[in-house]
Amino acid sequence: MEHRYQQLESWLLQGIREQRWQLGERLPSIRTLCEQQGLSKATVQHALQRLEAQGLVEARPKAGYFVTLQPRSIRAPRSRTQVDAPRPVTVSELFLDIMRRSAAFDLLPDLHAGEVPPGIVALNRALGRALRRQKGDDHQYYDAPAGDPALREQLSLHAARRGWTVLPEQLCITSGCQHALFLALLACCRRGDIVAVESPGFYGVLQLLEQLELQVIEVPSSSDQGMDIDALEAALGRWDIRACVVSPAFATPGGALMPEEARKRLLALADQHDLAIIEDDIYADTAFGQVPDPLKALDGADRVILCSSFSKSLSRDLRLGWVSGARWHQKILHLKLVTQLASSRYQQQGVADFMQDGSYAAHLRRQRNELRTQRDRLIASLHAWPGRFASVHHSAVWRSGWSCPRQSIPSPPTRRHCSRAW
Repeated sequence: MEHRYQQLESWLLQGIREQRWQLGERLPSIRTLCEQQGLSKATVQHALQRLEAQGLVEARPKAGYFVTLQPRSIRAPRSRTQVDAPRPVTVSELFLDIMRRSAAFDLLPDLHAGEVPPGIVALNRALGRALRRQKGDDHQYYDAPAGDPALREQLSLHAARRGWTVLPEQLCITSGCQHALFLALLACCRRGDIVAVESPGFYGVLQLLEQLELQVIEVPSSSDQGMDIDALEAALGRWDIRACVVSPAFATPGGALMPEEARKRLLALADQHDLAIIEDDIYADTAFGQVPDPLKALDGADRVILCSSFSKSLSRDLRLGWVSGARWHQKILHLKLVTQLASSRYQQQGVADFMQDGSYAAHLRRQRNELRTQRDRLIASLHAWPGRFASVHHSAVWRSGWSCPRQSIPSPPTRRHCSRAW
């Protein structure tokens, strides 16, 4: 049976689909919805926040909620449902060239020549202060493998605001999200094991699978639901899959936000088949609306290894990420010691100060506003293209702050507009 907020969410969604409220039009106020539907204010707000998290509406201060999606102009491409047999991974030279050039990693808002965002100015000051504090013999010693306690404390507080309770000792600082994914795969898989990934998905994961000599199962995913859980279940019934790499919040390149029911099914399958879930959570902080809870927040069986970093939300030059390794965490700490030994102490302390004084939260608010503006320009440009491009699927652009995905999009207008602005 649906909860009251789900019933209201479905009713509003149907109205948006039927264009009862047009693109850019204001929805009925919270007070009006409370009176018309006989619901509490909290119930109405919950339904609206869920629609906002899906990119269907956006909240404007002191104005209300406005429709941001025009369903008739957006048609999701049909995803294939067949899952091919597991096979070794061979990454093409094209992908390697893209990685070398960092060609698919330009996420930050477009800037004028010489312009430095206020958040980066504040970050540089925090890093400078941390570097000046390295007195005496401190600079002669390696940091602990788990990372700076102050940064892990700030990351713990940041996670709590997203509905995930994690202790600082359950976090390990890494050299970016790619390093976190590498440690996760190394901890829970052995050579020859089968790993399920989203298709289409992040080619950086394929590179890791190739280097670790793991086999891959490509599970089809859509731009509105994410990984096809039915297809994954069928694959689990046929093959002994050891791990699954998934991005529930704004998957690359489709930008899907995985529904809660699909998340619960994924975790149930993990329990049933003794599966390790590796969550790539790198884009969540770029959400325009409410930042979605991580899959890890639902992990009651300690099967989800969460990986993330600051590269999409703050600066890729930091090379600071983190991993929460679930039941494999001690092994991940050992592997961190073996593969990297330690992370930069002053960088970690500087970012911890940057988060503690509220500068990171302020930076995210400014960046989301900039990205929302650029999203609107991109959508307007797409609608201005000739008719053959009118049905280009761009729901990912509505849902999160990322745009230039880690895998290139073959649509001419999307490729053209992603090359710089996003």
